[in-house]
Amino acid sequence: MYNDTRPDSVEGLGQFLRSHRERISPADAGLPSAGRRRVPGLRRDEVAALAGVSLSYYSRLEQGRELSPSLRVLEAMARGLRLGEEDERELFRLAQPAARRRTKSPFRVERVRPHLRQLIESWTRTPAFIIGHAQDLLATNALADALYRDFARHDNVLRMLFLDPAAKSFYKNAERAKHRAVADLQRTAASTPEDPRILELVGELSVRSGEFRSLWAREYSRVPPYDVKQMYHSGVGDLELRHEALNIRSAPGQQLVILQAEPGSPSADGLALLGSINTPEVPHQQNPAHGA
Repeated sequence: MYNDTRPDSVEGLGQFLRSHRERISPADAGLPSAGRRRVPGLRRDEVAALAGVSLSYYSRLEQGRELSPSLRVLEAMARGLRLGEEDERELFRLAQPAARRRTKSPFRVERVRPHLRQLIESWTRTPAFIIGHAQDLLATNALADALYRDFARHDNVLRMLFLDPAAKSFYKNAERAKHRAVADLQRTAASTPEDPRILELVGELSVRSGEFRSLWAREYSRVPPYDVKQMYHSGVGDLELRHEALNIRSAPGQQLVILQAEPGSPSADGLALLGSINTPEVPHQQNPAHGA
């Protein structure tokens, strides 16, 4: 229970957050213990990651420089700090989100337009897929499914990179791919800090991946550019594919991702082989004229 003087100001909110951050252990928050610590409780970057916000944003909250935390951020903060009902009420009272409570936004449902699905499905020699604002895979074509078949799930770029063991052997430069994915998500989170899908995703990855938590604590000044990706596929071997991501103007936040091989290259041959391996066989039909 929080027994401070409860000042009605952002300074009181910062004091509240600091106090509860210092009381909770990494184990209580679901984080692995990294041996002896120089500070009690959780670090700022750990709380920020659990809440799905940037380190700079959380630091502003503790320092009294952030005046309007959203309802979504406060809810995520309460979950990350494992607050009980009374402490959660006090958190909301200090932040005074009464007006924002009435404008709680629903989960953002993203759908891919039918003509875009038809477009990527018509590409039989080029892996292509569409991702949403939180890098969820919303639609894939057959060759993309075959390319990523070594992964247990094709659901989210970040989950595949940080949680699936297949990423270590599939990507020749997994570190660069991870940095780019995290920087891209940070940029999206900065423009929509209360997005429930991003808060949920960052919270999950922060608990399950220390590597993600460490990268999320960094401040990226820019998103590294897309470039040629070098991969190893268990069925066809090494592949070198140019990665292009195009913003879809009719669906803000969605991107069309295309992986292209240089024509006539060994990678183009590898994609062709991959496509032939995964092409479903058409059942033989008897000629009606010859009977059964």
